[in-house]
Amino acid sequence: MTDQQVLILGGQGRIGRSVAQDLVANTQAKITVTGRTLKSEASVQRQESPQIEFLALDLADYEGLEKAIASHQLVIHCAGPFLYRDTSVLKACIEQGVNYLDVSDSRSFTRKALALGDAAKAGGVTAIINTGIFPGISNSMVRHDVEKLDQAEQIHLSYVVAGSGGAGVTVMRTTFLGLQEPFEAWIDNQWQSVKPYSARETVQFPEPYGKAGVYWFDMPEAFTLVDSFPVKTVITKFGSIPDFYNHLTWIAAHIFPPSWIKNPAGIEFLSHVSHRMTSVSDRVSGIGVAIRSEVRGQKDGQPTLICSTLVHENTAVAAGAGTGSIAELMLANQLKKPGVWPVEQALPTELFKQTIQSRGLKLNVESTVIPSPVA
Repeated sequence: MTDQQVLILGGQGRIGRSVAQDLVANTQAKITVTGRTLKSEASVQRQESPQIEFLALDLADYEGLEKAIASHQLVIHCAGPFLYRDTSVLKACIEQGVNYLDVSDSRSFTRKALALGDAAKAGGVTAIINTGIFPGISNSMVRHDVEKLDQAEQIHLSYVVAGSGGAGVTVMRTTFLGLQEPFEAWIDNQWQSVKPYSARETVQFPEPYGKAGVYWFDMPEAFTLVDSFPVKTVITKFGSIPDFYNHLTWIAAHIFPPSWIKNPAGIEFLSHVSHRMTSVSDRVSGIGVAIRSEVRGQKDGQPTLICSTLVHENTAVAAGAGTGSIAELMLANQLKKPGVWPVEQALPTELFKQTIQSRGLKLNVESTVIPSPVA
């Protein structure tokens, strides 16, 4: 349908632009991207599509926000960092009866959004949160792997990002914000406090990344996957390439004075310094991403491990594909589930596989029977 209107909040950022580009490539929808100001005269034209137009909008202008939402069929919230956001956009969508997606990556924001589930359901609004690459595609990979088992027992989800990931300073902010406080992880059927960027583990990713170090990291999946699947343990770990950045992040988490990480000005300073560093190293490391989902459980009475991996050369583009693919399904009325849902509770595996394949993303899957220990 050519008369569908999509509103992308924060559409001038790297992730927002990637979502817009994915929609242009896969739908005929008219797309409005917003920002507080037009960054440059060529900002919208760089999208190279007549489907896209710009709207100046400050999210603090609630009246303007409501007016913009009312004239669209789908709102995609890309204006992070979400740790600092409230749920006013989602509430406005529910009030206006407009479907909603976001690329949120904050545990606290996710909890606030999920609390609006009954209101969204009553209003017939489908709201899917935590879309993108991680969380997002990663959640669907876990669902895919869980469904291959008769009973899932442990989920181990790992990510590695090369340099800046092509996401500008955003990925830096997200990383440092994730270091602020210990968080709760589901381990052996109970919630346990975990220190961020602790318990380094070497994980085998596909080429070109190979073995890479990953660390505990606070992500919405750490608790939404527990709600979605009856497993004993959910492990979520993150790492950077080159490994030098892992050591710097570990120092920030464990050595720096806490005030540096908890102060917004400190976050901005560290994020911009890191971004300048990666602008140099990106030329060597690239800006890609690798995801590894590993689910252990039972299949045909035998302990079995299902492992799926996915690699993309540009993290921001992959995030755009993750969100854009769900938007495409919603616009085509192929995905309708009133309420507020994390990706793994809303997107059926078959639709997930169809949409990522249409975007040239390849899911590699291995199934291994785990030998019984010798007595």
